[in-house]
Amino acid sequence: MHTDKDLQQQIVTALDQEPDIDVAHIGVSVYKGIAVLEGQVATLLERCDAEAAALHVAGVRAVVNDVEISPGLSTHRSDPALAEAVLNSLTWHCAVPQDAIQVTVHEGQVTLTGSVTWALQKAAAEQAVQWLPGVRGVTNHIVVKPQASVEDVKARIAREFVENAEIDAQNVRVEVRGGAVVLTGTVRSESERAQAEHAVWSAPGVTNIEDRLRVEG
Repeated sequence: MHTDKDLQQQIVTALDQEPDIDVAHIGVSVYKGIAVLEGQVATLLERCDAEAAALHVAGVRAVVNDVEISPGLSTHRSDPALAEAVLNSLTWHCAVPQDAIQVTVHEGQVTLTGSVTWALQKAAAEQAVQWLPGVRGVTNHIVVKPQASVEDVKARIAREFVENAEIDAQNVRVEVRGGAVVLTGTVRSESERAQAEHAVWSAPGVTNIEDRLRVEG
């Protein structure tokens, strides 16, 4: 069984073996298997690497990461320079859609806003900037808004209509333009028209409906 003193030494060794971590600026204490990291590092990447290294030591139950990011330990970047670096990193990342993300920077803290189609794009945007020198933290407020697809909208209309045997979904045509859905064709009543619209609104990514359906009862 590992004692707290043993774990402390093993964590220090693990940190020292990481080429990107300056262990001289990190203090380690352990109490009942819970490791506490304190001190200062140059980048957010170094802070996260220190936490990961401690967690991988056998016998460590949890890690409290109180390590601070100190701009004085790395090349200083003004907020405007850092914002430019963040924008460049987002631009060159293949998984981040162009012009979809807005950036604000305050004292090294980066905030990302905007909207994307997939959750992986939101994660990619954060990953693209969090390791940049000078970044002290990232707040990711990017919203995931899936684009509507013709297949999904049609399937939802079909499911809505199947509850009423008198409604024929084949007479309703669907066109998707980004988040806008255009409905054309015929229905037998205003009730059927309302059902069609309700089905479309339930599809992810729909932002607007243009209802051109004709009632032919």
